[in-house]
Amino acid sequence: MYTAIIQITLRPSILDPKGKAAGEALSHLGYDAISNVRIGKYVRMSVAAGSEAEAHTLAKEACEKLLANEVMEDFTITIEAA
Repeated sequence: MYTAIIQITLRPSILDPKGKAAGEALSHLGYDAISNVRIGKYVRMSVAAGSEAEAHTLAKEACEKLLANEVMEDFTITIEAA
């Protein structure tokens, strides 16, 4: 059993209205040292697989078919032994 940790972010060329709003709100709260806020998704799931490579393949397929919009988003996958 493995745990897949997936971080999904908008591609740099895609506008991030949530990140922009959060960045402006932080600025209004006095956090002027914070900039370029981007908001993404974090997914953690258990994967029953025979090897780390197989777990990575299954997690990648899940991202490509459902979890991430590959036109607008990038994703990174980290596999840990459970």
